[in-house]
Amino acid sequence: MSDDSDVKTDSPDAGQTAIETVLDSLDALVYVADMQTHELLFLNAYGRAEWGEIDNRKCWQVLQKGQKGPCTFCNNAMLVDAEGAATGVQVWEFRNTRNNRWYQCRDQAIRWPDGRLVRIEIATDITDLKDLQTQLTAARLQAEQLANEDALTGLANRRALFALGRSAIEQARRQGHPVALIALDADRFKRINDCYGHAAGDVVLKALAEVLRSHTRAADIAARLGGEEFAVLLPATGLKAARDLAERLRASIEALDIDYRGQRIQMTCSFGVTASDGGSATLDQLLNAADLVTYRAKAGGRNRVEDEVCR
Repeated sequence: MSDDSDVKTDSPDAGQTAIETVLDSLDALVYVADMQTHELLFLNAYGRAEWGEIDNRKCWQVLQKGQKGPCTFCNNAMLVDAEGAATGVQVWEFRNTRNNRWYQCRDQAIRWPDGRLVRIEIATDITDLKDLQTQLTAARLQAEQLANEDALTGLANRRALFALGRSAIEQARRQGHPVALIALDADRFKRINDCYGHAAGDVVLKALAEVLRSHTRAADIAARLGGEEFAVLLPATGLKAARDLAERLRASIEALDIDYRGQRIQMTCSFGVTASDGGSATLDQLLNAADLVTYRAKAGGRNRVEDEVCR
């Protein structure tokens, strides 16, 4: 029978070894650093395979790139309260500066087996998830764009005109600014489709849209309403300025010489222009008034501009 001197007890070193064995088995980065000195005390097998050995360096020297001191994004101060007691787990996402991969980090202040207060971080690679989120965001933005964009011409569609137009008119009403609207309709467009085919008609509509784009401001809303009907909403624009623009558009469209498979196609448009002072008219009222004036332009011989105040 042995005396008490023969009884073996667990040492701090044995406890630390046991902890490190468990952490080495995780499929995630785990590191431990002194809260005061930033000395890197432990880096698990996953971390060593990616960032190398500790070699008596500090955490920012091993894990980050281009650092000459503690990281500006270090959250050690959040892991303890004013009395130095641990505050619990902090979870955040970060893109590592050495390998550019995204990690979800779980940080906590604990007592290491040697008694030191340390920061332990478990960082799981979420790069694939972030890439998927980026793809989903891009797909959502593209879907939103397609929902508000005319597929053929790239101009705003009717839905976008109403969504953006109502907002523009409300702003004009608050500021007391006028709002104008130009409606235009391609003259005898059916003849183009009948003579050259619908593909040629599409080319013509695209060319018309380019004229609208090149003559309008960023604040203006140029839209294809459907078929060969277009409209341009002009914030902070009175009737005379809108008519002047319509005349320039009419002349530019008349001057188009569109080449379609060796055939030259020309076209004209009829324009109806209306405006309201102080944003007093609704978008529906502006569109209805512009439509009536456009019919008058067609009845008057086409390829012309007519205007009338929206009442």
